[in-house]
Amino acid sequence: MFEAPASPYLVPFDGSFRIADASTTAVTDGHHHQGTHRKTATDHLRQLQRVLAAGDRHAVLLVFQAMDAAGKDSTIRAVMRGVDPSGCQVYSFKKPSSKDLDHDFLWRTTRCLPERGRIGIFNRSHYEEVLVVRVHPQILASQKLPGEVNLETIWDERLKSIREQEEHLARNGTVILKFFLNVSRDEQKRRFLARLDDPNKMWKFEPRDVVERRHWDDYMHAYEEALNATSRPWAPWYSIPADNKRYMRARVAEVLIATLRSIGLRYPEPSAEDLEEFAEARRELEGQESAQ
Repeated sequence: MFEAPASPYLVPFDGSFRIADASTTAVTDGHHHQGTHRKTATDHLRQLQRVLAAGDRHAVLLVFQAMDAAGKDSTIRAVMRGVDPSGCQVYSFKKPSSKDLDHDFLWRTTRCLPERGRIGIFNRSHYEEVLVVRVHPQILASQKLPGEVNLETIWDERLKSIREQEEHLARNGTVILKFFLNVSRDEQKRRFLARLDDPNKMWKFEPRDVVERRHWDDYMHAYEEALNATSRPWAPWYSIPADNKRYMRARVAEVLIATLRSIGLRYPEPSAEDLEEFAEARRELEGQESAQ
C-alpha cells in the first residue's frame, strides 16, 4: 500500500484534526499556482495517467467532499484538464434512488469504483451518509434499516465500515486520495451572492443551499468526526484551503502527482518471448514492398 505524500494540509492519522484550526486560505504564499505551474502540472499528470493505464496494476480513486460552492466541479475540471478522458470516470452522488435504498449504504459507490489502470472521481460520495445524514438523521427513516436505529452508535459503525472497506481496496491496489475543500462561511456567502448577481450562474443556485447553510456548525462537527475516523496512511484526507480556487486546484494537483510518482508506475516490460515475436514482426514489415 502506498503512503500519503507529505503536505501541510494532510489530515493527521491520530484523530487530532480540528476543523477550527484548519485554514481556508493558503498557509503560505510561496507557491506559484497559475500560468506555467498549472501547465507543467497538466503535462506531468497526462504522462503519469498514460503509464497508469499501460501498467494496469493500480486503480486511483479521488474523493471530493465540501460544502456547497466550495468548487468541487471546477477543481475536477481544472485538475483533470488534458488527461485522456478514456482513462477517467466521474460520478456525482446526490439523493439515493429507490434501488440504492434497497442495498447497504456503500453499495451505490462500490459499484462505481474504478478499474485497474483508470482514475475514478467521486464528486460527493459514500461520506454523505455520515455528513448530510448525520446532520439530518430523519433521513434514516427512509433507509429501510433493520431494527431500531441507535443514534449513539450508528455514525461510528458507518465510519468503521468505510474505514475497513478503504483498507481492503488499498490492499488490492486502489490508491485512495480524499479531498475536503475547506471553504469559509464568509466566502461561501460571497459565492452564493455572486451566483444570484450573474444570470449565467443563477442555474447553479438552489434555495436549499441557504437552508443547509443554517446547519454550518453541525456540518463542521460531522466533517471533523469523519476525517479523524477515516484519514489513514493508505486512504488519507487532505483539508485543502478553498477560498482561493487557483491555489486549491494547484494543491490538489500537487498531491495527485506526488502520489502517482510514489507508487512505482512503469510501462510493462516485454518478455523474451514477446521480444522474439516483435523481432519477427519487424522482419516481416521491413521485407514488405512499399505501397505505390
